[in-house]
Amino acid sequence: MPDLFINGQWVAAAEGGTREIRCPANGELVRVVDEATSVDTVRAIEAARRTFDDGRWTSVPLAERGQLLSRVADYLERDAEEIARLESLDTGKRLVESRYDVADITSCFRYFAGLAAGDAVGGRVVDVDDPGVRSRVEYSPVGVCGLITPWNYPLLQASWKVAPALAAGTTFVLKPSELTPSTTIHLMRLLAEAGLPAGVGNLVLGAGATAGAPLATHPDVDMVSFTGGLVTGRRIMAEAASTVKKVALELGGKNPNIIFADADLDAAIDNALTAIFLHSGQVCSAGARLLVEESIHDVVVDEIVRRAQRIRLGGPFDEDAETGALISAAHLAKIEAYVAGALEEGAVLRCGGSRPNSMKNPTLAGGNYYLPTVLDGCRTDMVCVQDESFGPVLTIETFTTEDEAIRLGNDTIYGLAGAVWTTDAGKAERVAGALRHGTIWINDFHPYLPQAEWGGFKQSGVGRELGPTGFHEYLEAKHVYRRLDPAASGWFEGGSGE
Repeated sequence: MPDLFINGQWVAAAEGGTREIRCPANGELVRVVDEATSVDTVRAIEAARRTFDDGRWTSVPLAERGQLLSRVADYLERDAEEIARLESLDTGKRLVESRYDVADITSCFRYFAGLAAGDAVGGRVVDVDDPGVRSRVEYSPVGVCGLITPWNYPLLQASWKVAPALAAGTTFVLKPSELTPSTTIHLMRLLAEAGLPAGVGNLVLGAGATAGAPLATHPDVDMVSFTGGLVTGRRIMAEAASTVKKVALELGGKNPNIIFADADLDAAIDNALTAIFLHSGQVCSAGARLLVEESIHDVVVDEIVRRAQRIRLGGPFDEDAETGALISAAHLAKIEAYVAGALEEGAVLRCGGSRPNSMKNPTLAGGNYYLPTVLDGCRTDMVCVQDESFGPVLTIETFTTEDEAIRLGNDTIYGLAGAVWTTDAGKAERVAGALRHGTIWINDFHPYLPQAEWGGFKQSGVGRELGPTGFHEYLEAKHVYRRLDPAASGWFEGGSGE
């Protein structure tokens, strides 16, 4: 069966292109998929435009849209193991991680289904000091949306966009990363099974420069939502400006994880490892910057190094593995160059810093593996502290006062997430309040809730996903002003025109 979904039909790429999808853990072929070009994407945009304009989805009551999302959630639960397997094959992540992802994806669809059932579009009456006027603000779907998702959490990130977009009544063209399309294809099959009308949801596969480009430039696209790297996000924002589209961007971060001397160190150290080495650091909110109070530096860092050296690498279905491969050989080479540059800047390599020895562990041969790496003695003026590696690389900085911890934590162009570890509740709240990041964890790291907004300050992005605000990204506010007793204004004399 072809892999592009346009106007309710599964079709092949117009120009006949295909792409091999290979597992990052061993290089084995997963599948061959159709590769779209701008020709296919424009066809999908036109279908989404016609469908939005004819009202076949916007006219569906909000509660019924919610019911469709609930059916999709049921199907996700039904197919959970198959979806997790597809996700692990494409990304190289451990199967257990993919299972957690599917549970989170299901929760996302259920949350927005519930929001729709609760008539979340709402609107409000505007108080007017005039008995002859009725004024209200109501919300309408934004129109046609271009949804562009990354390779690290393919279906999770798609769900964060697709579920609220459908609940809001928009139509969309979805383009996943060309590296990890399998679970997004499966989602489109579930949407069709759930009864989504033709043309509401459309799927194109391919590279951003070809398949993705029209989503930012085409005049029939009203909004573009992108999750991915900063450089691409800047380009999309600039291209979208030509038609003044609404833009929502989630562009990653360089996230500080701050440990004070009075913290529960066992919990802080354990979570510091998870914060950076989960999914080999390929997480936008990864705690890649560890800020440790100077008096506990040796205790904390020595233990992190000891545990990092014991982390077991392996493929998706290796039950002994604790973390997996990097997404591609190109990304592996990028991480190697990043660490080499850090050492040239004066960072101290405490562990890792290389590919694993495949002679000692032949099961890793052919995969894109990199050892968990700890770089000590770092400063905020180093490139390795400021730039996002998106890999299993932890930088260590120290501080001596609360104010210094805050200053260091905010010394970044990004502002996605951060954490503070302390048993002093007052200190925790002060630091959390002062950090300019979209999510702050206190004595924890990584959990998110579909009912709570997610997004960043500064160059971590524009707009929010999840929560009521994430839903309203797909709506436009409209003011409706009604005069009950119309009359001539009397502003100009000589109304007869003579």
